[in-house]
Amino acid sequence: MKKIAFLGLVALSFLTACGSDSPSEIVGYKTTMKVASVFNAGKIARGEVIHANFVVENTGDQPLVLSDVSGSCSCTVADWSKEPIAPGEKGFVKANVKTESFSEGPVTRSVTILSNTTPPNTKVVVEATIIK
Repeated sequence: MKKIAFLGLVALSFLTACGSDSPSEIVGYKTTMKVASVFNAGKIARGEVIHANFVVENTGDQPLVLSDVSGSCSCTVADWSKEPIAPGEKGFVKANVKTESFSEGPVTRSVTILSNTTPPNTKVVVEATIIK
């Protein structure tokens, strides 16, 4: 039993010694962000690609880390600021939505931003009307 407790302490101390002291990399540091919830592309011809750009502003006092950004379907490909965004600074989320398989009429696709905010998931929406 003493050996198990000793090995557990050694493993725990090893894991904590390998961490970084940078606040942007320490789990648990939360911040806040401001981002427009909707990007309206207006009327788009079927087959065009919608290029939605969202400005992400760090409104908190810790670095903002966008760890993942994903579209709601395979037609939506996202890119985002990979480096931590300093307090008061701005970053980006870009979503490209392919429309070749869409029918005419209104269309909505969502993009989920995973970050060190509470809650950790923020959903933004890309809207358009597909025309001939």
